[in-house]
Amino acid sequence: MSDLSKLIADTRATLSRIASDFTPAVFASSLAAEDMVLTDLILKGRYDIGIFSLETGRLHKETLAMLDRVKEHYGYEIAVFKPQTEAVDAYVAQNGLNAFYDSVEMRKECCRIRKVEPLGRALLGKKAWVTGQRRAQAATRGSLMVEEDDAAHLMTKFNPLADWSEEDVWHYIRENNVPYNALHDQGYPSIGCEPCTRAIQPGEDVRAGRWWWENPESKECGLHVVDGKLIRIKSVAA
Repeated sequence: MSDLSKLIADTRATLSRIASDFTPAVFASSLAAEDMVLTDLILKGRYDIGIFSLETGRLHKETLAMLDRVKEHYGYEIAVFKPQTEAVDAYVAQNGLNAFYDSVEMRKECCRIRKVEPLGRALLGKKAWVTGQRRAQAATRGSLMVEEDDAAHLMTKFNPLADWSEEDVWHYIRENNVPYNALHDQGYPSIGCEPCTRAIQPGEDVRAGRWWWENPESKECGLHVVDGKLIRIKSVAA
């Protein structure tokens, strides 16, 4: 068995265990490459894991187009969670539309309103959630495990692709004809909100285009943070 074949088998085993032991469970998809791999595995494997995405109101049109592409390709409609209009309006009125460029605090507050709060609603009543995070993605994710205790949401969190490399992700996508975000072909290995994401240059870190005006240590939106810090409370190998 090749290394990728073993990764796929291990990932399927993890998804199967989530579906059998942690129902109801949901997968938070950013609609980027890693998450499309998990979408493909979940839907083709018919695992009882719901899929949702956070529509922040500032996403690229190419990212939004992936919602329709998933529906066309798999016959599955991804659930969409949006920020509270009142909170967005208050932030913009008080700070300006693009205040997130002014400071890390302003950026994280924008992320809290547009991502963290909607995520909390999406996870209500769930026993576990799944992400497409990989250890190789960023300095902040070097200790990522396949299974973790999520202290922020008081549930188990799974990162089934933690051991996958970027090459593994793209090999799977090409071999299995998985639809993917067109921005990946335009120099965007990591994709977030449009004003906070840029294409990278050859040789740059894969997350160099995310919040490029900040230090690498601060480049998390808050979805995977407890009290402002990326903390691994308890990790268990899946």
